[in-house]
Amino acid sequence: MSLLFYYLVFMSISTLAQQYVLYIVISDECRTQRERAQHHTADFELSRMESLLVKESPLLLPLNKEKTVYDGFITVQERDFRIRILLPPDHQLKLAKLQCCWQLKQLLCGYGHIVKQRLHHSPDLVSFVLELKTVLEVALKCRPECRSIPPPQYYSQLIIEMEDLGWDKLVSIDTEFRTLRLRAEDSSGRQHVVTVKLKPKHPVEAPWCSADLPVPLAMTWTPQSSLGHVHTQFLLLLESLAEFWAVLDEIDEKTWVLEPEKPSRADTMRRIAIANNVSIKVEVDTQHPKMLPECCLLGAEHVVTPLRNKLNANMHLWNPDCSILQNLRDVLEIEFPSPATHEKSSFSAECGICYAYRLESAIPDQVCNDPRCGQPFHQACLYEWLRGLPSSRQSFNIVFGECPYCSKPITVKMSTQKP
Repeated sequence: MSLLFYYLVFMSISTLAQQYVLYIVISDECRTQRERAQHHTADFELSRMESLLVKESPLLLPLNKEKTVYDGFITVQERDFRIRILLPPDHQLKLAKLQCCWQLKQLLCGYGHIVKQRLHHSPDLVSFVLELKTVLEVALKCRPECRSIPPPQYYSQLIIEMEDLGWDKLVSIDTEFRTLRLRAEDSSGRQHVVTVKLKPKHPVEAPWCSADLPVPLAMTWTPQSSLGHVHTQFLLLLESLAEFWAVLDEIDEKTWVLEPEKPSRADTMRRIAIANNVSIKVEVDTQHPKMLPECCLLGAEHVVTPLRNKLNANMHLWNPDCSILQNLRDVLEIEFPSPATHEKSSFSAECGICYAYRLESAIPDQVCNDPRCGQPFHQACLYEWLRGLPSSRQSFNIVFGECPYCSKPITVKMSTQKP
């Protein structure tokens, strides 16, 4: 009986052992098949990615069997950029490294964080290359000068045109030979500079021109035109503005100009000091510089009102044959302080709130109307001050409140722009 029992136990154990071994064998075979399927899928995906990469960037090729190093060129807007992509063994783009030529580095300056973001979020190399091309297209649009390199005849044509114009007219030229600055002198001896940005297909394409002028610089251009034509048209435009600049030069020379601080040839406005905290702003017409300009008197109301009355009453005395400065003297019945007789500090009172004269480009142009106070303020400073007072009130775009110095009523319009 005992022998039979042990025999049955032994047979049961043997059967279980055989089943376990069979289970292990079957499990190993399943695991092997699954791994083969995964490898097959991975190989298929890698093959599909390579075919797409060849289609999108045929000049970007793998350098090793593991396909962890890709080197070559990507093409954007008919321009080729050298690039190398180093992938980790698992081909995860999050740990990939990007190396590129200096032209591409210069072009991607300011886009580094975007490229890193695209690198981390792209599912595969093809997706990243497409994203990188999109970034480069945007960068090229923002920098038109990088779009294409001019052909050799561009440079020979440029040299011929400069020799015809005269090298003495050239102020400067950039390293790419695309942006030139040409000097010109008007009949009054004023020096001017015109900036010319040439297109890669010059002279077929019209250049982009700019200058310090109060009017648009519109150039007539044909495929037969040259830099000499630009210079000639620029001189003609300068002569048409000669009288305008003569009027403003007289104002700059014989009065204290509060604004602009450093007038340029493009400025048409002058704010002229009349007395302490009193000034007049004139806007000169470029086409009719000696006609009555647009005038705006600035200062305390008790001082400005008599001047405004004189301006309205004597407007008929305006003589177009005289300069603006002489006409303003006659109409307002005043003499303007000049640099020869007065110091500018006499008219440069600081703001009573920020204790500065200039707040970026703005100067104090709001004055307390009380004759015993007359404290000047920047418009932005006074507006912010009054807006913070619980006793102030607002009607449309005007804020009513009290002067920070004398507590008399004072008003200010809302700032139309940040200081």
